[in-house]
Amino acid sequence: MAKKLFENKKIKAIKLPNRGTFLRKQWEDNFAGHLSPEEKEEIYLCNNCGYLWHLFSYEKKHCLREQEAEKAFDNEPKNSCYIFWQHADYALIVENTDILNHNDLENEYDIYITDKEFNWTYVKTHETGLCGPYYSRKSKKGSIEIIERTERNL
Repeated sequence: MAKKLFENKKIKAIKLPNRGTFLRKQWEDNFAGHLSPEEKEEIYLCNNCGYLWHLFSYEKKHCLREQEAEKAFDNEPKNSCYIFWQHADYALIVENTDILNHNDLENEYDIYITDKEFNWTYVKTHETGLCGPYYSRKSKKGSIEIIERTERNL
């Protein structure tokens, strides 16, 4: 992501070398933990042979899509977030990100943004328009209710 974007928006970004694999695994555990290894393989949700966002494109987890996902991401309170990519070894931790919105990610692909507790995620794919973007919340009691309430407010 452009350093200038963060400077212009006064977003503090810290590069985390060699953390991409770790964060992708944390994302998988938190958002796709309900799938068996066989189910993950069937939808190519493996770190080296597919994309984590297949969780949403294969409809294995409830999510908002396209403009609804963008609006949910824009409206999500974002104090501190992880940003990582499907095929990068580094990641970012960003702070003061409430003003970060989907338009800031226009030139980014296969990017995952999540709060530090992995309660929610926003994903922009290289197939945006056909697949994604997506927004979802971690499975827990009431999470579907939260997404449905968000959908009603869109």
